[in-house]
Amino acid sequence: MSLNTGLDFEKVRGLLQERDAREETGAQIPAPVLPDFPSMPNSVEETGLSFSFLCDLAMKTLLAQGQITGGYIADFLRVPYQNVLENVLRFLRDDGQVEIKKGAGYDETTWELALTNKGMVTANSIMDREGYIGPAPVPLATYNRQIEEHPAIWESVTEELLRSSVDDLVVSSRTLAALGPAFNSGHSMFLYGNAGNGKTLLSERLSQSLRGGFLLPFAVEAGGQVIRIFDAVYHEVIQDPQEVRRIKTEEGEKAPRVDERWIVASRPFIITGGELTLDKLELNFDPKLRYYIAPLQMKANGGILMIDDFGRQQMSPRDLLNRWIVPLEKRYDFHNLVSGLQIQVPFEVFIIFSTNLAPKDLVEEAFLRRIRYKIEIGDPPEEDFREIFRRCCSNMNIPFQPEMLEYLVEEHYHKVQRGFRSVHPRDLLSQIKDISGYRGEPPTLTKDLIDTAVATYFVDLG
Repeated sequence: MSLNTGLDFEKVRGLLQERDAREETGAQIPAPVLPDFPSMPNSVEETGLSFSFLCDLAMKTLLAQGQITGGYIADFLRVPYQNVLENVLRFLRDDGQVEIKKGAGYDETTWELALTNKGMVTANSIMDREGYIGPAPVPLATYNRQIEEHPAIWESVTEELLRSSVDDLVVSSRTLAALGPAFNSGHSMFLYGNAGNGKTLLSERLSQSLRGGFLLPFAVEAGGQVIRIFDAVYHEVIQDPQEVRRIKTEEGEKAPRVDERWIVASRPFIITGGELTLDKLELNFDPKLRYYIAPLQMKANGGILMIDDFGRQQMSPRDLLNRWIVPLEKRYDFHNLVSGLQIQVPFEVFIIFSTNLAPKDLVEEAFLRRIRYKIEIGDPPEEDFREIFRRCCSNMNIPFQPEMLEYLVEEHYHKVQRGFRSVHPRDLLSQIKDISGYRGEPPTLTKDLIDTAVATYFVDLG
């Protein structure tokens, strides 16, 4: 049972070849392209999970899927059939929980299995207390060790890499020189300045300078409970070993024996804004699903978490910073399960706080000291504004006319003492396209269209 990831397998092959070439030649690359997968577990003990946990997971799978083969269950749980799942299924058959519905020959993976009446009762009882069905989790300790031993290599973020990530944007050397060391710190950064000057866009672009991927499990197990970590919204899959095995099998090649509970994902960049509440930073036990969903910072491990519109959340900035004082300094976080068990997880997250508000109006200086870098993303100078406008015209297929840009700047900025914002050219030109489309005309730069766009875009706040 493979994950539908939409992988580009040619890209995967290319990355694998690049890694192999690096190993053969000893070439030095700043950051690993693809990490090595853990070895395939050869016994129940090597999975790190208890025998009873795997029995429960297999029974829940049969309850949800109905009559299926042992091989299907192995693929669905992402554990090997030999020496692991075969022992689980034999025990369940001997215990009268599972029966063979259809099967011939010695290949047990092809036998079709189903729950007995006794098994249905047992499986429903299991579901009532723990409802996770999916790839087998890895132990929390194994996950912690993997994250701690393979953090993002922030120090490899060079000026050249940063410039290449924003080469189509207009960014001053001064701004880039401030952002570079902040990213290299790998800890925390506070961005402030007027809205519309690209704080979010810059952060997202700069995050792309993080090379390679990292190993991520679908879920972890702690105290018999499951915490779902993988989130397709935030985690882009680079390599899925189950898909690689399928391809190699189809091509008649031998697949590597690796632990398929892990995938390689690109390092996440997660943005949350005014909707953030303190409870989203804690383990969330879903009463309907009956398992835990990892909080945002745990999903962001190995990557970046951006708190956009900082200061506009439902909690106070002080409460938010208080929640993260220990994680920001110690690089680990604590969470409580409903059972009362407290667990410790790594906090290998680069936190970006972004706000349009004045820093002095948010928190005291003592709190800001805990955030390593404070960087203002200011209004663009007029020269940069003009360059942004020219580029936007090109990108939006609107013929650029220097005299019309001069008219816009003089009439609607200089005369009214309006400040430049990096987002204004894109937005005003979008307005012009909308107005032109409504009139049935091709988008062009005219005084009338500029005046109309300005009138419907800017608001006089008195």
